[in-house]
Amino acid sequence: MLRKKSPSNSTKLKRVVSPRRRTELGLLILAAVVTISAYILASLGKTASMPANVLPFFGIILTLELAAHIANRYLAPNADPILLPMAALLNGLGYVMITRLDYHLASKQAVWTALGIVVYILTLLIVRYSGFLSKYRYLLALSGIVLLILPLAPGIGSNINGARLWIVLGPITFQPVEVAKIALAIFFASYLVEKQELLRVPTARLGNFLFPSPRALAPVLAAWGLSMIIMVAEHDIGFSLLIFVLFISMLWVATGRVAYLIIAAVLFAIGMVIGMALFAHVVERISIWLNPWPHQNTTGYQLIQGLFALAAGGLSGTGLGLGHPQLIPVVVSDFIFAAIGEEMGLLGTSAIVICFVLIVGAGFKIALKARSEFPKLLAVGLTATIGFQAFFIMAGIVRLLPLTGVTLPFVAYGGSSLLANYVLIALLMRISAEANDSPAITSQSYSSEITPAWSKTSTSI
Repeated sequence: MLRKKSPSNSTKLKRVVSPRRRTELGLLILAAVVTISAYILASLGKTASMPANVLPFFGIILTLELAAHIANRYLAPNADPILLPMAALLNGLGYVMITRLDYHLASKQAVWTALGIVVYILTLLIVRYSGFLSKYRYLLALSGIVLLILPLAPGIGSNINGARLWIVLGPITFQPVEVAKIALAIFFASYLVEKQELLRVPTARLGNFLFPSPRALAPVLAAWGLSMIIMVAEHDIGFSLLIFVLFISMLWVATGRVAYLIIAAVLFAIGMVIGMALFAHVVERISIWLNPWPHQNTTGYQLIQGLFALAAGGLSGTGLGLGHPQLIPVVVSDFIFAAIGEEMGLLGTSAIVICFVLIVGAGFKIALKARSEFPKLLAVGLTATIGFQAFFIMAGIVRLLPLTGVTLPFVAYGGSSLLANYVLIALLMRISAEANDSPAITSQSYSSEITPAWSKTSTSI
């Protein structure tokens, strides 16, 4: 009697994987349709004619998205299906707005987008298991610090719009801090896993309360000092704040101690007081945040024009190609969120915010599902990086926070930002794939499990 052959392991894997990848493919096609529709509307609004290259444009978008999707199928078959489509949608809408504002920069952004997909695929090819990154933590830490201070080097460092964050190599202008934030996130995750117990267990007593020992506060002070150096030497608030918040958020997740958040808030307040006392650019940012109208013809002009653009957009916007966002200085990079608000209205800006919320939610879900502490903390750090960076720039444009000058991930013009954020998404996809793979695959280097700090309860601070 013939017995029915049982399905092989690969067949079972395909049955589990295919729904995720089918969902991703459907969302990518939807993102491409939304992008091409916005592209057509922007051309109709600006020139009252259909764009001549609409079909090649649509084909290029589908080709790039399908290349990334096929890479996911083979290299990360069990990864999250939301991250890549949301990044593609943000990238597509940003490109449409850049094309509408500056066609010359749009051609450069198209090249950077293609390179971003290539870097995304290469990251998945090289990082076949996230655990091996922790072996190079000190090399990555050194690389991150070198990248942070590289714009200060004479000859290649460049000062643009008051901040010295760029290096110029021939025709290429690059912002090394975008890569440094990923290298430092990997180092922070590895360091905190090793020093977790020392940082978590309080040994200093003050009355009836236990606090972390002074020795444990050294990493906090080091992160604060690094952020202060960036603010002082490179005249930048945004990335200095981003690096500090990145470390503190990872430290809090690793230890669960509220004391670190309190100490971080105090250090941040001290840093702002010192910055306002010593540096004019810090005072300038704070003053135009509190009241930009006395500076409407000078330093507050950009912020005021951004507010006018958001007000003109209203609920549904003036229509793609029908507004005047070009009146905002440096609109394609610093204030592209305001340009979207003018021509797509509150509905358009809400869509952008929802995309980032979905990315952050997917990132934290990946962190919760990770089987070991290093990928868990790394996922938290990467997610916090993209979430805080998006929040800082959007909050600055609507005057919820002072302007920071960071770029809106995937949306604003900038090759270094685009490449770095595609690497970031690829690393999150790798961690997600490991979390959903068979335990035998992901236990090669991390055989023991550590209970997450946030799942423990403690009466000490």
